[in-house]
Amino acid sequence: MLEKLNGIEKAALEALHAVSDEVTLEAWRVTHLGRSSPLMQVFDGLGALPKEERPAIGKRANEAKKILETALGEMSGTLRLAALKRSLEQEQLDVSLPGRPFPLGRLHPTTQTLREMFRVFGDMGFQVYRSREIETDEYNFQLLNFAPDHPARDMQDTFFIKSSGDRGDNPLLLRTHTSPGQIHAMREFSAADPDDPPPVRIILPGMCSRYEEVNARKDIQFNQLEVLAVGRGITFGDLKGTIADFARRMFGQNVRTRFRASYFPFTEPSAEVDVECFLCSGQGCQVCKGSGWLEIMGCGMVHPVVLRNGGYDPEKYSGFAAGIGPERVTMLRYYIVDIRYFWTNDLRFLEQF
Repeated sequence: MLEKLNGIEKAALEALHAVSDEVTLEAWRVTHLGRSSPLMQVFDGLGALPKEERPAIGKRANEAKKILETALGEMSGTLRLAALKRSLEQEQLDVSLPGRPFPLGRLHPTTQTLREMFRVFGDMGFQVYRSREIETDEYNFQLLNFAPDHPARDMQDTFFIKSSGDRGDNPLLLRTHTSPGQIHAMREFSAADPDDPPPVRIILPGMCSRYEEVNARKDIQFNQLEVLAVGRGITFGDLKGTIADFARRMFGQNVRTRFRASYFPFTEPSAEVDVECFLCSGQGCQVCKGSGWLEIMGCGMVHPVVLRNGGYDPEKYSGFAAGIGPERVTMLRYYIVDIRYFWTNDLRFLEQF
């Protein structure tokens, strides 16, 4: 049987030398490696051989099969290369033709806006601080002055994460805002000197998720840029001055902004900031809901409970916080009428930036 396998292998390799194209190569494969080939018949007959002969015959048959398959692959590559060479020799090549351009990647429009915002706040002395996207209920709500039964929780429909363990009233979730980063940052800063913690001046960018009804103004995922300043003697005037300066640097010196009284559990007093809608020049459109203004952030003075949870004594320290929507800012800067364009990955949209 071993001599038979040697003969099968030798005959197949000799026949391979006569192959001249892909058609005859396929015929060779069927003849020498196909289901009815002599080599495959050896495999089919292994069960009829004496037990002591099977290991040696099986090993030699596998070696022959591997050798033939390797030879088949090498011959296939040789034929393809020869075909390409013949094609190049027969075709006329015009070396004066321009080359095929390679499409270049670029930064997403939201990323461009975020980097510009980093630059603006960096000029004001703020540092970038990163925080986690998967949070606990404690950090996302409780430490930010949301009680378990607080009605304000209904303002943020939440994606909760199923966990194998029983976390009770502290389940994991996709953060609904970047505000939990305030607690992480303040605790990190205050840990350095609990008796006299250093001031905080940071921005916290990141992705947030909410179970929203998707429309031209809202989506279930969005970027947010948290602004946090904590120190001695910080006032609401500092907040207004910072936000007004940010708006002028982002939209131009003549931009119009307005502050509207609002409510957030983690700030007191609280406000929402609107920028005049450039898409309709204040006349009203689907993006601004006919108001002529587009909200770009919520803000306010950090609530004393939040300061205390972060390790800062509210009797000695105060601070302000803001949550800015980079997609909303990008819509205003580039006259984009639908926030859903940011996540559709449509090159016709992305290649404009």
